[in-house]
Amino acid sequence: MDPNERSFYKALSARDSRFDGVFFVGVTSTDVYCRPICPARTPKKSNCRFFQSPQEAEQAGFRPCLRCRPELAPGNAPVDDAQRIAQLIVQRLEEGSFDEKAGLEEIADQFELSSRQIRRIVQKELGVPPIQLLLTRRLLLAKQLLTETRLPVTELAFASGFSSLRRFNDAFTTRYGMAPTRLRRKAAEDRTSIVEGQTSTLQLAYRPPYDWDGLLAFLNARALKGIEHVADGSYARTVRLGDAKGWIRITQAQKKHALMVEFTHSLTPVLPALLGRVRALFDLNARPDVIAGHLRNDPRLKPAIKANPGLRVPGAFDGFELGVRAILGQQITVKAATTIASRFVDAFGEPIVTTQAELNRLTPAASRVAEASVDSIARHGIIAARARSIIALAKADTSGDLQLDGGHDQPDEAIRRLAGLPGVGPWTAHYIAMRAFRWPDAFPKEDIAVRNNLGGVTAKEAEALSQSWRPWRSYAVMHIWRMGSPASRA
Repeated sequence: MDPNERSFYKALSARDSRFDGVFFVGVTSTDVYCRPICPARTPKKSNCRFFQSPQEAEQAGFRPCLRCRPELAPGNAPVDDAQRIAQLIVQRLEEGSFDEKAGLEEIADQFELSSRQIRRIVQKELGVPPIQLLLTRRLLLAKQLLTETRLPVTELAFASGFSSLRRFNDAFTTRYGMAPTRLRRKAAEDRTSIVEGQTSTLQLAYRPPYDWDGLLAFLNARALKGIEHVADGSYARTVRLGDAKGWIRITQAQKKHALMVEFTHSLTPVLPALLGRVRALFDLNARPDVIAGHLRNDPRLKPAIKANPGLRVPGAFDGFELGVRAILGQQITVKAATTIASRFVDAFGEPIVTTQAELNRLTPAASRVAEASVDSIARHGIIAARARSIIALAKADTSGDLQLDGGHDQPDEAIRRLAGLPGVGPWTAHYIAMRAFRWPDAFPKEDIAVRNNLGGVTAKEAEALSQSWRPWRSYAVMHIWRMGSPASRA
């Protein structure tokens, strides 16, 4: 057994979910092939054969397991429910949209389970009950605010999610063995510089390498005038979360594997949600080593991966904003779509006054667009069919029929519902899933740039080629777009 097979067998024995989709194991004693997270008893080493794709396993004469269902992308099979539930809760925590009681009940309904069952699943998957997970996240954010900002303790306690200063002080002292003010004093002694004025700055870490310049170039080409601005190695934008309004500016730290997030203090009440959206926009949770290690197995992608280490899939700060941008980008160039989208922003975005001259508009609210007429949108150079699509998207978002911000436990179903809207085809639905839903396995096979850069293949041929890239086809798409003209659609 070579070194790769030994490491694969270790992952199989541990049922390591990080390798789900990276390899498949054929069991010679049963002629069945499985995913590494299959709950069946671990076979002997001598009975295992390892494959990079289901196609290879089936060509070798193995049939798919009925329990772990290798034909499904990782995270979508019934066997993955526990893992998906735990990941969904962590995501809600990062977005600041989770509360211990209401949040659990909502997720329990989604999976047709009781909140008691959900608690048991979280305990098993994450090692702690949901309330402890929530408390840890709040305390870690509070600790970062105490160390890196001069926000008043009362203000940062609420910003971290605590309902009162007393609860915050009790929890902090119990967990860390010191009062919050003691940590604040120590941080002040160690700090060489502190941001003064109406903004504060926090850092968000990532796993290196990180293609910061490539991601900025992507966002710059698609920046909405008045809402976003890319210059001097930074990305800035206006923000509206609930009733809070302000702006943020993101730069790359010089000596750390982190991004620096400058935010106006008007956004402090929604800080957990703000940081969650920044993490999503800049794809900070990605594992570039694992992703690149898998994709470079395809000779077509290997040169691009070598040329662009640390490539990320840009997410979306606002799902509706991204959805509108995707609809306007259908069948036209990036530059043309950006021009039209900026007109739309100027017409439907609320004005805002900031200290940054380039930032003067908030992103159009779905509720306002849902009430607009086709003519009121079309008069800004948007064809009537696109206007109807935008209104339909706004109504679906406003009514709750479609969740455009954040991940989905069933991305295939969400894509199907998106594609069911008037004027929204499979390409648009997969592009939205790729960025707004944060689905790493989205694949807009109809994309002309993807097909051309793969050698002029058909959509059906592109889909077949993509199977070996799963579960990271979204990253493969980004690499393929880099192969050719930067003016890929959307």
